[in-house]
Amino acid sequence: MAWKINRRASIYLLTATLGLGVGAWWQLRPQATDFWLLPMMDLDNCLLPRTDTVPAAPAHWQTGCQGPNGSAAHLVESTLQGLRPVSPTNNNGRLGYTLKVPLLAFLKPQGQGWQVDQQALERVVRTVRDNPRPLLLYLFSTHFGVNAPIEPVLAQNPDNLGHTPAGPLAQDVYYGQPVYPWSVARTDNPLTLYRGQVIHALLQRLCTLPDDARHRIKGISLLGETHQLFPDFESGMGFDRPYHVTDYSTTSVTGFRRYLTQRYTRIETLNQKLGSNYPSFDSVFPPAKNIRSEKLTRFEEHLDAYATGQLPVSGWVHTPGTLIAGQTVNIYLNGKPVAEAPVQLGRQDVLAVHPEFKTADVGWRHDLDFSQLPAGIHRIDLALAQPAGPLTHLGTRLISVMDKRQTTPQVQPMTALPPMQPRPSQMSAYIDEPREHASYYFNPLAVEWLAFREAQVVDYLQHFNRLVTQTCFNDTPRYTHQIVPQFNPSWDSSKYAAAASLQPLGTLRTGISLYGQTSYGRSLDDWFKPRPHASYGVTEFHPLQAMDAEQLRAVISQHQHRGARFVSFFLETRWQAQRIMTTPNLFSFDPDNLQFGSNQLYSSMQTLLSTP
Repeated sequence: MAWKINRRASIYLLTATLGLGVGAWWQLRPQATDFWLLPMMDLDNCLLPRTDTVPAAPAHWQTGCQGPNGSAAHLVESTLQGLRPVSPTNNNGRLGYTLKVPLLAFLKPQGQGWQVDQQALERVVRTVRDNPRPLLLYLFSTHFGVNAPIEPVLAQNPDNLGHTPAGPLAQDVYYGQPVYPWSVARTDNPLTLYRGQVIHALLQRLCTLPDDARHRIKGISLLGETHQLFPDFESGMGFDRPYHVTDYSTTSVTGFRRYLTQRYTRIETLNQKLGSNYPSFDSVFPPAKNIRSEKLTRFEEHLDAYATGQLPVSGWVHTPGTLIAGQTVNIYLNGKPVAEAPVQLGRQDVLAVHPEFKTADVGWRHDLDFSQLPAGIHRIDLALAQPAGPLTHLGTRLISVMDKRQTTPQVQPMTALPPMQPRPSQMSAYIDEPREHASYYFNPLAVEWLAFREAQVVDYLQHFNRLVTQTCFNDTPRYTHQIVPQFNPSWDSSKYAAAASLQPLGTLRTGISLYGQTSYGRSLDDWFKPRPHASYGVTEFHPLQAMDAEQLRAVISQHQHRGARFVSFFLETRWQAQRIMTTPNLFSFDPDNLQFGSNQLYSSMQTLLSTP
């Protein structure tokens, strides 16, 4: 997740630009009937009874979950009542819910195998049947554990796990939550088959519902965050850890060779592209060694975070009393301008150290393509450009672009920089990347390896998309539920290999989780420009700061204007106004959650939804 903070001025500007009051927000688009607010609450303790409930909560919330007509419909309604009650006059409005179904938790032991827990599945079906509100059906199954009995069993089979060159990944944790390193490299393993078994059983039962109940399902999101994995998942997503990625299983290596064969047909063509001398496609192994610390038998074995020819130029800057809007960091290579990076990215780490900034939107980043640069020592200069102000020099970095023979690099010619003033004492700034005197090696085979790993993610998601199309929900919109690693300036997106899955994928629409500045700022528009999306879904939404109703309305209207079909955010499950879970979600809109202005966001959403 990329955590970010907003400034009030930008939201007021957005509101003025859109020129709409709170009461008009539903009418922004002609196809307004295709837009819903679909918050997600935790219903597992009702659909799959468990014990982590608050003792003080009214015990009879469980009554509705039990028996032949048990469902979670009453908990959905009890939770949503606080935001907007159902009434004959508002026809349920556009407030519905996201029904999360943790797939692996719906499997129970049966003899030597596992079978779908039909009783639990029926509670899901009756929840859809018994609550009249629209919903997003979330077929959830990611690397995050759900306390399902089958999980540790599946984790014993290496066919289900992502592999680094050293072998299968070990089970990991993420802020205390278990992480299972499930593979996306194959669809014929037990993990995938069991996921598909639950999906098939659930959708077949939902297809038997009356049309009016079945059509409440406005969309189906698949799996959740789906991407390649890496060791040390909690803190290894940056550039400062050893570069170990997945997937190097035998199936994946064979698939990579097949991928290269299909792309190049002849090994001579591949060799010409790489400058290599492979005797056959079967002799190609994915790059996996760092030239700085491991012995290579051929240069094409080299792999690190920069081997695809991209190096991040990033950092943060803040000047007290100066509006950030319109500021850019201008990037010069050997004196010549090459890019302008807007100062807008969220840096919660900076805000934690500098709360006096009162904003996290101080980050900037540009990925510099060095793949075509001549080998040698290059100079990068960084300057802050402010509206109607002089350039301010932020710093200089010298880097070495290396050739495959590791020839001693020579200093490259320099063009004179434009006039710049030194950084004033009141300005705070830091350059994260590149590091001074860092060296970079471009390996064309690493580009092919990343593209293949991205294709594995897409193929895995499309496998489940096809399962849904084989049911009565063929015409129901399907969405991914992805993170965008690029939105966090300190993350190495190549470790995730999720970029291709964030493109339009035919009948599989893009669903993305947006936190902080990405939920309200320019980043999403900038990201959409080279990759237009006719429609999308916001699968998780949190501005990470308090907003009043008018600000929140402007942000949601902005998404609707872009083509969003729904916005989902977390709510705490409540029965008779009391929370029933002992461990609240840090990012829930909730009157008792003081984190990131979540209590104010809840109140603002109430106001927004109560406006005629």
